[in-house]
Amino acid sequence: MKPIKLLLLLISIFILNLTACKKDKTPGPAGPAGATGAAGVTGPAGPQGATGATGPAGATGATGATGATGTTGATGPAGTTGATGTTGATGSTGPAGATGPTGPAGATGATGPPGSSDVQSFLLLNQGVVLVGLTQLSVPAITQAIVDQGVVLVYVRDTGSTTNWFALPYSVGNNTISLYDFGVGYVNLQANFTQSSGLDFRVVVIPGSSITTLSIYHPNLNFSNYNEVAKALRLPN
Repeated sequence: MKPIKLLLLLISIFILNLTACKKDKTPGPAGPAGATGAAGVTGPAGPQGATGATGPAGATGATGATGATGTTGATGPAGTTGATGTTGATGSTGPAGATGPTGPAGATGATGPPGSSDVQSFLLLNQGVVLVGLTQLSVPAITQAIVDQGVVLVYVRDTGSTTNWFALPYSVGNNTISLYDFGVGYVNLQANFTQSSGLDFRVVVIPGSSITTLSIYHPNLNFSNYNEVAKALRLPN
């Protein structure tokens, strides 16, 4: 029974309230604000939003102070040697230096072999030879003493040539020239060809006394080599 009575009582209270509300629809004054409730538990973090667009570049900042100089690094390996450059032009010759003082006189050399002042050399330029007969050259130094005890040497080369002299007999190609004989004041040459000019002859006349000197001081002298003969007898080249 008690639950029923309690239910009836609640219904009655509800009806009274409903009636009161219908009679006065004007809202009552607002009540005082209630105290702030305690903060609730922080909820979980939401998902990360999309990256925003890049903002405009800011103004360039002032240049910072120069930093301290760092330590010197280790020396790197040497590079390969470059190609040699072209030789530069030769510079102009400098002025000649002053002449130095005269040096002291050298020691006196050893005494040389006796000279051959009686030996004579004759140069006959631009001569010719003939095939038929003998070609005679005038040599005044050939005396009877030379014919009896001396020696006559004859050498040849082309006119204008600066090459060595060639002793007679001499052959080049099919042409041959030889000393046939000599007498007082002349020599006779024999050739197997004719040539009107273009030959130079050097005639060396050696008396008997000089032959003895040569045999003593120059026992191995090669008479076919005019350079050796000229050096030994001090003759012109």
